[in-house]
Amino acid sequence: MCTTADANGADGNHELCEPAMSLYSTALREGRLPRTDLVLAPCLVHRGLVHPDPDDERWMRPVPASAALTRLLKPFAQEVFERLGTTAALVDALMPLTSIAGHEPHPAITVVSGKPAIQSSIEEAGRRAKEHILTLHPGSKRPAELLERARKNALPPLQRGVSVRHLYQHSARYSPALNHYVDRLPYEGLQIRTMEQSAERLFIFDRIAYIPTSPQRDVALRITHPALVRYLIHVYDVLWAGATPFGEPLRTALPGTPLTAVQHSIARLLAEGHVDEVVARKMGISVRTCRSHIAKLMQTLGATSRTHLGTLLARPGITSTSTSPHEPPT
Repeated sequence: MCTTADANGADGNHELCEPAMSLYSTALREGRLPRTDLVLAPCLVHRGLVHPDPDDERWMRPVPASAALTRLLKPFAQEVFERLGTTAALVDALMPLTSIAGHEPHPAITVVSGKPAIQSSIEEAGRRAKEHILTLHPGSKRPAELLERARKNALPPLQRGVSVRHLYQHSARYSPALNHYVDRLPYEGLQIRTMEQSAERLFIFDRIAYIPTSPQRDVALRITHPALVRYLIHVYDVLWAGATPFGEPLRTALPGTPLTAVQHSIARLLAEGHVDEVVARKMGISVRTCRSHIAKLMQTLGATSRTHLGTLLARPGITSTSTSPHEPPT
């Protein structure tokens, strides 16, 4: 049975409880649900998955899963960089039920499943682009064959005068494959910048946006809703404004502090309670490289253990300086 927190969403958990999923599946198959059954799953009403039967108050009618999925996902687009995990949970929960309702998803937000289908849809959007192509790539390990395919896809839009902007993490600067990609593209119309941390992958082709909904990136949302696409472009522009052009060198140290820039960034993430794996992912570096920097950080601060390091990081001034680009990974 749903708890009170499940029902009203106070705990921030957007997953549907097992009784709710069972009742919702039954309602979709049978076309209605006794109102009395909602005592087991009040979250069905809270999530807007059922509504009163206008002809008989004893019954509730289900909202088609595809329509419910579209409506529930729209608010998350406003928090796309913080709520992507929640969106994936909803997709996993509701997508299997769309076949029961037999309706297509709302055309403003459609689900594309499978990496080949996603790649095909993205390439088609690129061929149709007339104004701009914006991409955001977390990490620094895009395979050379994928970058070569991206290079071939980027050439025709650039030749048509389309503006192409790429955002990577700083660590990508030290990727031979990315440097080879940059060297083989015309610079006119192409801009590349890097930033310390990155959100999930994002592609925008004029008024079409793509975001992944699973860690494996084998399911994506294709968004054409004008307001959502405008919002994503605004988010991209904010990130772009704070990024460093690819051709400009990065600062390797923070003035007035005993820490290098990368050590400062790692210290701040550790102080926030993140484990090594999470810190490495946010910085776009390997766990091994991250731990090497942590060892240097301990040496710089004179920490004798990880516990001691945690105590030192809690001191004022160690992690309060604004973040800066980091040095090359070792």
